[in-house]
Amino acid sequence: MPESEAASKPGRSATGLAVLGIVYGDIGTSPIYALRECFRGISPVPITEANILGILSLIFWALIIVISLKYMIFILRANNHGEGGIFALLALLRPDQDQDSRSRRTLILIGLFGAGLLYGGTMLTPAISVLSAVEGLEVAAPSLHKYVLPITITILVVLFAMQKFGTAKVGAMFGPIMVAWFLTLAALGLNSIIGHPEVLNAVAPWYAVQFLASNHLAGFLALIGVFLVVTGGEALYADLGHFGVTPIRLVWFCFVLPALLLNYFGQGALLLDKPDGSLQPFFHLAPDWALLPLVGLATAATIIASQAVITGAFSLTRQAVQLGFMPRLQVQQTSEYSHGQIYMPGINWFLMIAAIALVLTFRSSNNLAAAYGVSVNATMLVTTILAFNVARERGGWSLAKASVFLLVFLTVDLAFLTANAETIPRGGWFPVAMGAIIFTVIVTWRRGNELLLRSYEANAITIETLLGRLEHDPPQRVPGAGVFFTARSEEVPIALIQLKKHNMLLPETVVIVNVKMARNPRVPNDERMQVKAFGQGLYEVKLNYGFMQGFNIPSDLSYCIEHRSLPIDLDDTTYFVGRISVIADRKKDGMMAWRDKLFAFMVRNTLHATSLYRIPSGRLIEIGLPLGI
Repeated sequence: MPESEAASKPGRSATGLAVLGIVYGDIGTSPIYALRECFRGISPVPITEANILGILSLIFWALIIVISLKYMIFILRANNHGEGGIFALLALLRPDQDQDSRSRRTLILIGLFGAGLLYGGTMLTPAISVLSAVEGLEVAAPSLHKYVLPITITILVVLFAMQKFGTAKVGAMFGPIMVAWFLTLAALGLNSIIGHPEVLNAVAPWYAVQFLASNHLAGFLALIGVFLVVTGGEALYADLGHFGVTPIRLVWFCFVLPALLLNYFGQGALLLDKPDGSLQPFFHLAPDWALLPLVGLATAATIIASQAVITGAFSLTRQAVQLGFMPRLQVQQTSEYSHGQIYMPGINWFLMIAAIALVLTFRSSNNLAAAYGVSVNATMLVTTILAFNVARERGGWSLAKASVFLLVFLTVDLAFLTANAETIPRGGWFPVAMGAIIFTVIVTWRRGNELLLRSYEANAITIETLLGRLEHDPPQRVPGAGVFFTARSEEVPIALIQLKKHNMLLPETVVIVNVKMARNPRVPNDERMQVKAFGQGLYEVKLNYGFMQGFNIPSDLSYCIEHRSLPIDLDDTTYFVGRISVIADRKKDGMMAWRDKLFAFMVRNTLHATSLYRIPSGRLIEIGLPLGI
């Protein structure tokens, strides 16, 4: 599989702290509730030594197989220019090619459904993470029970409000807290293990096999709780673009994995000594004097856990927009050193509203745990299938080698998914339903764009064709300059065609602007602006922007006037943009009527490209472009 690194200028120590603060918050807070759910889940198993060792063995091997092998060794290698997540895998599969292949279309649809499910799970993570920590107050001071929900909601509002400051700043601030958190996990676990070192025997897989064999269905359903220890896998993969492969792997193997294992085994040792601790085994690891500080630290850590999925959602959404799977949304770049560090206000506030609604609906982390695993688990299974195909198509793997990868990890994914399917009637329906809704939005936008592009291309002409028409049938030319925008070089914007066709006139000077985004943070002016003259008052201006450079079309045209001999006067220039109006054409091979309406709604509400260009409103003219789908 292809592998690359995201750009990063800050020092290694600062990067390591940020990785802890952003990437490992989700998986790092699973000890608060995961082992508890193994014994208190849908079908509880007795708290016996054999069962404790069996569940610890399942947890150990889940972390080794799913996170250490599948994600760290294999999946992180499959990145699209440093970006990770399920859309990165789709991009590597080149979804714009082989459209006539039924197997390729099916594979892309599976990937898009997995992406929809991941969004459903993303809404749950902040809710369950923060709520599970605040519930620790009930252990320290039961009288505070009535304040759990208000405190949780307040924390969520503050967390989402902080996102505008950017991944790097938030991560650097959270990093030291996560260092303290993982050190605390390790210390609490080690202190408990010393009293019952026999729990370390659970590293032998025999205990896991024996547990499943002796507990039958109840043992199999315990996998629902076991799966909670690995739910952060997709989130850390989605966060790949923020930091790169090497820092994520290094921090995992050297720090995070040992701390997690010590804590899980420590909780097992506690249950051997005090079976009644199954109510809250994590919090019972702490002595009485340290319980309130631990609740405070756990709350801070779960706030950070939510950070991992929030930033992952930003990355996934931008990739979806770039691949044409979602409408254009506002993106704010928060670092000039990393293309992956962004903030998306619309996604941020949507997730906040969803998380608060979930807290108010489910009201406890136990109820949320039942809803949590199925969507993330299904996404992991889809990731396995896509990674297999990426390894074959882009990584040069032989069929035999790739099949071993598929067989091993698909077996694990299917085992977890079969168990998690039991949670669907108990709340798991929510992320599945949300995933289905988002999947519908994605495929409708993609299909609508295909139909729209077909209609657009039927009306498009090249600049060469336009020059011929201007020579043989010249329209009336009016004084001044007109600026038009196109996504394709050497192609005439339809807004220009419409103006000429219906008004039989054109500005004396016509400037066609083609805007492109580079993957470098900044592009020098002398490299990013090109002007080409075609004759008959027609010019093309190509503008290349770095991802940290804000759009400012008037300023760049002024530079072209001064340094590129563009013969226009900005005081006498009008900007023409096309506003697409979608028309459902039942004679065409289009979509169902309700999908046509959904697509038309998205087109009307998508962020218009020119809103980013800083065009003076008094010099802007919109031209309606009715296009049938």
